[in-house]
Amino acid sequence: METVSAHQDTITTSKAEQERLMAEVRAKQLLKQDQLMEKIDVSRASNDKLQKTNDELRRCLQQFRERYAREQGPISQLRARPRPFSQAIMDTIILTNFMIPKIVFTGVEDPEIHLTTFNAQMMISGGTNVMHCKMFMGTFIGTTLQWFVGLLDSHITSFDKFSGFFREQFIVNQAQPPVSFNLFGI
Repeated sequence: METVSAHQDTITTSKAEQERLMAEVRAKQLLKQDQLMEKIDVSRASNDKLQKTNDELRRCLQQFRERYAREQGPISQLRARPRPFSQAIMDTIILTNFMIPKIVFTGVEDPEIHLTTFNAQMMISGGTNVMHCKMFMGTFIGTTLQWFVGLLDSHITSFDKFSGFFREQFIVNQAQPPVSFNLFGI
């Protein structure tokens, strides 16, 4: 009888300990769930903030595009068929399997960097001096394209001449090298 009573006491103690442990596990689970919910709330708030910033940036970009379009106004009268290239360049046909450079120049970038990038891509593709002229013209958009079509007819006879005109026109955008006395302020 004493043994049975001792086992019953052990079972009762074990059940109480089991209930206490289960309550502790539930409390930890609730705490973890609360912490996870807090992280989710912080993440949602961060996402909302990023979404608002993204929307604001889109609005600013749209306003900038609209203002830029208004400031540019109508394009000055362009010639019907501008032909800045010489007839030899115009007569050269570009093969359809030729890899066209995937860069653009709007008129605000550094012209030397653009020329270096263009020459590197053309070195990969190959091509003649004449092909360089035609492909280089294909990298122009915006004001740069307006400048190009404003050149005199048959004015460009080689890529060296073309790149020289390009440098002269857009040299103001060239990045200035750091001057040593500027480094003293760092």
